[in-house]
Amino acid sequence: MTVVKWNVRAGAYYDSVVLMQLQRGLLGLPGVVDAGVVMATQANRELLAANSLLPEAITANPDDLLIVIKANSEEFATEAIGKVDELLTRKKSAALSQDFHPRSLSAAVKQLPEANWVLISVPGRYAAGVAREALDLGKHVFLYSDNVSLEDEIALKKTAREKGLLVMGPDCGTAIINGIGLGFANRVRRGSIGVVGASGTGTQAVTAQIHNLGGGISHAIGTGGRDLKSDVGAITAHQALDVLARDPDTKVIALISKPPSPDVATQLISTAMETGKPVVIYFIGYPPPARKIGNLQFAVSLSEAAEIAVNSNWELVSDNQFPITNYYVRGLFSGGTLAYETLIGLQASLSPIYSNAPITNYQLLEDTLHSRAHTIIDLGDEFFMVGRLHPMIDNDLRIRRMKQEADDPEVGTILFDVVLGEGSHLDPAGELVSVIKEIREKRIGELEIVAIVIGTDDDPQNLQSQVSQLQEAGVTVFRTATEAVEYISLRMGSHKPIQFPPVNLEQLKQPLAAVNVGLESFYDSLISQGAQAVHVEWRPPAGGNERMAALLAKMRK
Repeated sequence: MTVVKWNVRAGAYYDSVVLMQLQRGLLGLPGVVDAGVVMATQANRELLAANSLLPEAITANPDDLLIVIKANSEEFATEAIGKVDELLTRKKSAALSQDFHPRSLSAAVKQLPEANWVLISVPGRYAAGVAREALDLGKHVFLYSDNVSLEDEIALKKTAREKGLLVMGPDCGTAIINGIGLGFANRVRRGSIGVVGASGTGTQAVTAQIHNLGGGISHAIGTGGRDLKSDVGAITAHQALDVLARDPDTKVIALISKPPSPDVATQLISTAMETGKPVVIYFIGYPPPARKIGNLQFAVSLSEAAEIAVNSNWELVSDNQFPITNYYVRGLFSGGTLAYETLIGLQASLSPIYSNAPITNYQLLEDTLHSRAHTIIDLGDEFFMVGRLHPMIDNDLRIRRMKQEADDPEVGTILFDVVLGEGSHLDPAGELVSVIKEIREKRIGELEIVAIVIGTDDDPQNLQSQVSQLQEAGVTVFRTATEAVEYISLRMGSHKPIQFPPVNLEQLKQPLAAVNVGLESFYDSLISQGAQAVHVEWRPPAGGNERMAALLAKMRK
């Protein structure tokens, strides 16, 4: 029959690596069947209970250290509890050198004034406070800690942006700055590929594959998984793209993320276009708009993203070849499939975008008869077909809608398809050209008209004649939806002026020096890579007593 004994240490704090080592040490003692060494949070208590390691008699607060031993006898359990201090001392002395370690962030910064980075891996409830202190000291933050509130993340990143600083995280597992890995990073060679990663393991997969393919990394900047949510707005990702665009040693950028919010994806793609460098994009689970748009190339896997980055020899399109417009696009299609393909492509660079045949619910055009913002309409939808011929036969409905869209001064581009072949209108271009000329004569302001012509040389409408008529009327003609999507995406950039101080590029290029607050293993990793580092012997404020900590904070003001 087994016996369970426990020990509660009020307000005691050890980082998770030390606790893991202590648990392993206890499990190696004679007669010990199982052991639990955790901070006594509700979640940890539930985990112990699930493993039959939580006697009802235990009373502990969330900031207490809870040690539970299950052994084959009372004697074995008592002996194991008695070994805790010895094991803790052994693990602590093995984990850290005998150098002096400050107990506060401010003292650590004085000890290593050249440090531009602070690594934070303390429990989430304290992490935001440490990060705020780091930003106040003018330091970039690598925030490994999770369980930081969304409100704190937004506030921290806005503060950092105003100061020209980076907050990588919360829950940022991987970064590589000037050859030094932060958190969980692979040892990779230096090179010309910069990475922006909202996925820690994704960043590792891409950077490791780049190394294995013979390439190298200039910097890999992590953002934390929530950075690409609408609430956060990809603050860190935008900063990272900007600083890598300004880095002369970064020739190619790879942007890796779990599924981003659609509006954030659009903004990031626009920013990536403006870098002037080849950018490989892989948004996991997000449909790529095309294989290539200007300086952007879209990957369909992590390994392919690495391959494209290493072999980035595609020709870039000059900015002045595609003048920028902020007017709306209105697409009028006779077929649902072409409308759908175009919507998939344009949703990555145009936002908001609506349709009567939406991909997602938020794209639904509530009033099909009136467009809003960017709109793609399937005129072949049954809503329009009541008492009408199909728009591949009869252009009347399309002509009416073209005139309606042209009357909107916020519309800058009208896009439509011309589908040739058996059964279709015998001269669609001939009928549309006269309307296009009429629209241009009445229009005040710029209006571009783009057509996708689908057909063959053997079609009865005479393909070349159809294309020539449209081009002579000033229509930009493409033969595929993909080509039209690329053209419009390049024209519809934003080129917004930078509103905040840029991240200091020179600080990224200096030999890395950092202050580590939290996991001792991160400090050991920095030292083993040749970086300068100081480890803080951090403890929760006021021993974890929230009331006392709040009182002390007020006294400091």
